[in-house]
Amino acid sequence: MKKSGTIFHSLRTTLLTLTLAFSAHSVIAEEIIFHNLNGYSFVGAAGEEARLVSFTTMLVRDGRVVATGDHGLLDLAPEAKQMNLHGRTVIPGLIDAHGHIQGLGQNLNQVDLRGIRSKAATVAQVANYADQNLELPWIVGRGWNQVLWPENSFPNREDLDSVISDRPIWLARIDSHAGWANSKALELAGITADTKSPAGGEIVKDENGNPTGILIDTAMALVEQQIPTPDEAALRSAYDSAFSHLLALGITQVHDAGVSARELTLLESMAEQGSLPIRIQAMIAGDSPELDNLLARGPYRDSFDRLQINSVKLYGDGALGSRGAALIEPYSDEPDNKGLLVTPADKVRSLFHMIHNAGFQINYHAIGDFSNRLALDTFAELAEEDEEAVMNRRHRIEHAQVVQVSDIPRFKALGVVPSMQPTHATSDMNMAEDRVGPDRIAGAYAWRTFLDQGSIIAAGSDFPVELANPFFGIHAAVTRQDRDNQPVEGWYPEQRMTLSEAIRGFTLDAAWAGHLEDTTGSIEPGKWADFIVVDQDPFHTPVENLWRIEVLATYVAGERHYKKEH
Repeated sequence: MKKSGTIFHSLRTTLLTLTLAFSAHSVIAEEIIFHNLNGYSFVGAAGEEARLVSFTTMLVRDGRVVATGDHGLLDLAPEAKQMNLHGRTVIPGLIDAHGHIQGLGQNLNQVDLRGIRSKAATVAQVANYADQNLELPWIVGRGWNQVLWPENSFPNREDLDSVISDRPIWLARIDSHAGWANSKALELAGITADTKSPAGGEIVKDENGNPTGILIDTAMALVEQQIPTPDEAALRSAYDSAFSHLLALGITQVHDAGVSARELTLLESMAEQGSLPIRIQAMIAGDSPELDNLLARGPYRDSFDRLQINSVKLYGDGALGSRGAALIEPYSDEPDNKGLLVTPADKVRSLFHMIHNAGFQINYHAIGDFSNRLALDTFAELAEEDEEAVMNRRHRIEHAQVVQVSDIPRFKALGVVPSMQPTHATSDMNMAEDRVGPDRIAGAYAWRTFLDQGSIIAAGSDFPVELANPFFGIHAAVTRQDRDNQPVEGWYPEQRMTLSEAIRGFTLDAAWAGHLEDTTGSIEPGKWADFIVVDQDPFHTPVENLWRIEVLATYVAGERHYKKEH
């Protein structure tokens, strides 16, 4: 695509007559004209064919965009309510193509250990939280990362026992592929020296064979199933907390990666009541006991595009930081370890066929090159049976993090969408090459390689693994730097995205990857008026400051759901 300065153009005013059906979700017969704005949007087809356009005026009727153009729209819609945006920049509502809404909501109400740079400080944070929440039967938190600590090694249950021994503690690692328990939590889970690691997981033990308190991947369930199940009110509260957080960040749509049957029921009820403030592309959790029944119901999409259920999230392997990602060859920094498959290969194949044949999109979590290759091989088997159906379904590999360079062209050939999270690269750059070595790193976080072959990247954050702020992701995609703008030249800078590609990945391309590009992802006639007002023009902001952009207001279907307080 050409640089933005050469492709901006002003759209002359066009008015379209739209025959639409509405209900309580929208304000009946309301016509609003937003003017004196600095608007941008990608329009047309997703991917490299998309065109970036600019406009100063936008007409919205009953929640949908009727037209964009210049000030001439004011004369053509004299009866419309006028909203002067005072020259502020407007872009489409941002889409996170891979997040965990319920997890985010719960995380907002738990002890937050993200970014703490020592084990001692992490333990102190847990102790302080416990002292402030004496009524809680369990102390639950998330976000620790031993890679940031001077010792750069997993902690131990005794570290937690030293501050709290009478209440169980369970702390998920930053990537949620490992957990840290105190002795009380291990006791409640029945984990002893004699307990064997489950398939697809590991109970880490010390030199004497005793559990250290670290559980990896499927072993985490041994403790997690002891934690009291939240009731419907708690689930709803977590959703409401997450929705408020996301709207304040300019996120109007989330592809929710792994939703239980119970959560789906609640989301459907909220959609029917008109109480979903954002759009959700809900991926059914592939390990759900109710998977057969949920597939039998067929895809679901409500009339106002607030909730769509047409995909399944499958769990391939673990994460790189905890050395649970499944690799073809052993870890460079642990030569006797190739990682873990959370779902066995034969089960992956049977699930792929079942989900595809039910008419659903497959969204498969793959971090390591082994799990990525397993997915590609299985997609190839499906394509042999019906190539057109495979291409049309837009099956996805979630993360596509470490891929053999020779396997990357297979994504394009099979129509598989790489769903990638830019901030993973800048969070992992302090350990990724240690894990996979200098050769395999060439296929890791390889955004440029994917884009140059014509793949459409669906961009996201994987919140709450990473912070949900999409401008952090846009900054990481464009600079390959952290928010301290390190390293100076960027980490493997040849894999950077352009600014246009990054914003497209969080808007139109993400909508396409979720089969919602017909009504969302851009500001153009016929689509829902999902847009945000920001304090800086991203196309005229120094790239090192992209992460500093703040959202002033967030609109979904033309209705303001967030306004920054000054």
